[in-house]
Amino acid sequence: MAERGRSPVRVGSTQTSSPHPASIKSNQSNRSQPASHASERTPLLSRDEDDGGLQHLNGAPRDPSAASLLRSFQNPGKGSRRWPSVLALALLCSVVVLIMVLGFVAPAVIREYGMQAASFKPTSLSIDSFTASGVKARIQGDFTMDAAKVKKKPVRDLGRFGTWIARAVESGESWVEVSLPEYGNVILGTADVPGVKIDIRNGHTTHVDFLSDLKPGSVDGIRRIANDWIEGRLGQLRVRGKATVPLKSGIFSFGRQTVEQTLLFANKDIPTMPQYQIMKLNFREIQIPSAGNGMAVDVSLKVTNDYPVDFTVPPLRFRVLVGNCAPADPYIPLADASTSELHIEPKKDVYVNVTGVVRRLPDELTQACPGSHESPLDALLGEYIHGRDTTIYVRGSDSPSAETPKWISELLSDITVPVPFPGHSFGHLIRDFSLADVHFGLPDPFAEPNTPAAQPHISAKVKALVALPEEMNFNISVGRVRADADVFYHGKKLGFLDLRKWQKANSTRVDSQDDEGPRLAVESVIKDAPLEVTDDDVFTDVVQALVFGGKKVYLSIKADVDVEMETALGQLAVRKIPAEGLVPVEPINPGNRGGFGQFAPKIRNFNILETGKGCLVFSAEVNFTNPTLYSATVPFVDVILFTNETALGHATARDVTIVPGVNEGILVTAVWDPLAAGGEAALPISRDFLSQYISGWNTTLTLRTHEGSIPSQPALGKALAKFAVQMPTPSLSDPEPGDGNGDDDGKKKGPHFIEDATMHLLTSRAAFTLLSPLHHSIIYLTSINATAFYKGDSVGRILYSVPFAVPPGASASPRLPVDWSLGSVGYDAVKGALGGTLKLSAKATVGVRVGKWEERIWFEGKGIGAKVRL
Repeated sequence: MAERGRSPVRVGSTQTSSPHPASIKSNQSNRSQPASHASERTPLLSRDEDDGGLQHLNGAPRDPSAASLLRSFQNPGKGSRRWPSVLALALLCSVVVLIMVLGFVAPAVIREYGMQAASFKPTSLSIDSFTASGVKARIQGDFTMDAAKVKKKPVRDLGRFGTWIARAVESGESWVEVSLPEYGNVILGTADVPGVKIDIRNGHTTHVDFLSDLKPGSVDGIRRIANDWIEGRLGQLRVRGKATVPLKSGIFSFGRQTVEQTLLFANKDIPTMPQYQIMKLNFREIQIPSAGNGMAVDVSLKVTNDYPVDFTVPPLRFRVLVGNCAPADPYIPLADASTSELHIEPKKDVYVNVTGVVRRLPDELTQACPGSHESPLDALLGEYIHGRDTTIYVRGSDSPSAETPKWISELLSDITVPVPFPGHSFGHLIRDFSLADVHFGLPDPFAEPNTPAAQPHISAKVKALVALPEEMNFNISVGRVRADADVFYHGKKLGFLDLRKWQKANSTRVDSQDDEGPRLAVESVIKDAPLEVTDDDVFTDVVQALVFGGKKVYLSIKADVDVEMETALGQLAVRKIPAEGLVPVEPINPGNRGGFGQFAPKIRNFNILETGKGCLVFSAEVNFTNPTLYSATVPFVDVILFTNETALGHATARDVTIVPGVNEGILVTAVWDPLAAGGEAALPISRDFLSQYISGWNTTLTLRTHEGSIPSQPALGKALAKFAVQMPTPSLSDPEPGDGNGDDDGKKKGPHFIEDATMHLLTSRAAFTLLSPLHHSIIYLTSINATAFYKGDSVGRILYSVPFAVPPGASASPRLPVDWSLGSVGYDAVKGALGGTLKLSAKATVGVRVGKWEERIWFEGKGIGAKVRL
């Protein structure tokens, strides 16, 4: 390429219009028509072609001065010295008029015509090379004069005439200065333009091709404009161009003309940031000399280029920054990015490869923002991983490439460009989210309401399978996890599982057999995670399915999971990763077989703690079998004791841990108070229950929760109250082996309150061996009204009202008086068994007292072995 001032200029002219047809026709008419047909183009003085005489106009009077003037021309002898003077005068007048028109009128009109008719369409702008002070640019385009664009007809006509006369204009080498009036006339840049020759006739196109040295002006001014444009404050931009141009047309030189023009760019005239698309994104681990492990990010971009520019961009380096906690806070440097040499072609998409290197994570990037638990990095990753656009910031590097001109580095070093970075939704990163080895716990009864301790809690093993994105090609190990999980049953929300405490986790890389890439198996153990039940009806449905369904119940979980990972850059937390999964819950009653009879409860160490008029407070140790796979911790639970839908009292258990299988020594405290629990109507029902129980009948107690079962969770107790649990009343002692007595009238085999009896015929007395259901308290029998039977026939009757004690275990009663039924079949059977044993049955009404508590109950017994003595 030629140097400045010697740049070759290639100019071509193309005729794009022809003379006006009317002009051609008019010229032909002037040559063919007779002279007698005068028109506005007919000369005022015409000489006959044959004889050169004057053509007379007869019949019209003549002005004397005009006639004298004509005669003077016809008579050369008399006025031969005057006509050259007249001709010179006419020429002088014509020159004066031409000077006036061209010197005073035409320049203004021609300038107006040129401003409106001139059209320059750039076809290519390329940078030949970058220099130490600017760039050498090659400019190509087409210059055309279009008179149709001129609005005023006089200007249009005169302009066409003047430019047709001049035909072409040639400029010499000039220096163009571009400034910005609204920015204090700061110099935007200068350009060295070589001489150009252009065809200025209407409709003619001149192709222009020249080299120009472009130099940036004030770097600070350019930065101000760039920052205003980037931040959206540049509503309009007024640009003033000024140049002193030497002009000439043909042999005529017009000297150096100062040309000044102001252009206003507003709204849509101001260019916008080019559109781009991320074609590929890859994160990988690298080794950085003297710095250890780091992370590299490879980005491939496709940038839309709508401009006719052609140049090669030298290698560039940038600093990548991210937003801070508050918009006013300074940006946080994250990575250093670089590009290789890049060739840009006119109006062709540009493919750019950028490599960024993250050496370490700055402290201000990972520290929690004031008043928040999230750091700027959490916000950045959260927006990206959820598919929402975020913004990163690109600024020229302070350490530019050696191949980059210094003026470019200085210009870019203080310009920060916000780059919208599109988010990328990775779908379900966490798959197969589930809970195993579930352990349920009831709330702490003394906890403050609406606190985590006042909620049911779950301990379990959390399992998740994390699908690693293909963009992440580096080693990852999960150290801790936490989550907020909503629990659903059949699409309805059951409650909220609070897993917001960080829990330790371990991870194992699993190679996938399909095309979905590698995965990470993550396991973590959670302890006492609160479960807040938000819908009692849904909870009731779940419990009903677990108790009576006999099949697995599937709960669905939707969670936002936070994962803390160990990477080459240290610990990195990715928050609110969406996860969904199913939690299979084993039924409490598998197969719906056996019911709660499988619990097989047994009571031992039955002990009266307190007595009152009409009430008993007692404790017992209960042994039972938990047939389910679930365990639970029960800090406090209270249930109402029912029989035949009548409340008789309540039972309480504290700090109980229930495990699958056999559970022994569970301490239960119960209050037997029918009047307080069920009112007056409960008194006869309670007497019947105690009588049936002592008589060895099949009895059951119904356990039902109530609103106060779990004080800190009244809604939970109320929901569970819909499910009454019937449990067989456990035996107080083991059945007596070898006893074949009993029938199918609702009574059961086993020990009775009366173990055996000894009858004395001569003294009419009877002594009994009694079995007390109490192991630590004494029972007093205050009255007895009993009748003995042999095969339904009366043997005798006992009426006794002197109280006597029945100590714990087996004891002998006093010899009680018997009124024999003399002459009855039963009495004869007793006499016939003298010295032997007879099986009798008995019915009795007995007054019972334990401490302050007293009650009258009935007793029915069969198969009582009675020894008969004299």
